[in-house]
Amino acid sequence: MKPRLIILSDLWGQKKSGWIDYYTKELQDHFELKYYDCCELGEIDTSTYTEENLHKQFINEGIDRAIQNLLKLEKGKIHILAFSIGGVIGWKSAIKNLNVLSLFAVSSTRLRYESNKPKTKIELYFGENDMYTPKSKWYDMMNIDFIIEKGKGHQLYIEPKFAVQLSNRIINSIIIRK
Repeated sequence: MKPRLIILSDLWGQKKSGWIDYYTKELQDHFELKYYDCCELGEIDTSTYTEENLHKQFINEGIDRAIQNLLKLEKGKIHILAFSIGGVIGWKSAIKNLNVLSLFAVSSTRLRYESNKPKTKIELYFGENDMYTPKSKWYDMMNIDFIIEKGKGHQLYIEPKFAVQLSNRIINSIIIRK
């Protein structure tokens, strides 16, 4: 039986996530995949589809609703691959759900506000040019490893080359090193 890997979208959700195919193509042979649109999980109103509006709704209870909904939907053992706002949702869900075996989060800059850490394997990826990346003091406080991608910005995860590299790291980490 394949391990279950759930994928949590970024702030834009399904509407702007054609790039997710770069990951699913690489991962589908190794995992039972489930994609979640974070806008749907957080019950976000997307009628005004701007970054500012979506972000505001996530901060004002959308993240909490998304966590509660995800916890209802996922009861068994899972691995999480999450992007941007999805990483915070995955992180906070992993604190409440001990069945999260690993969390791979990309450009999840809001993690810089977190002071509790899930008791699971965590890999964080950020672009060097993302101005909201947590500071080194945060990584030290959390005792957490991270990878900074040179010359990349916040949306490094939409690049096909990065997607293939990260997918292979996930496969190696979960399937091959089992």
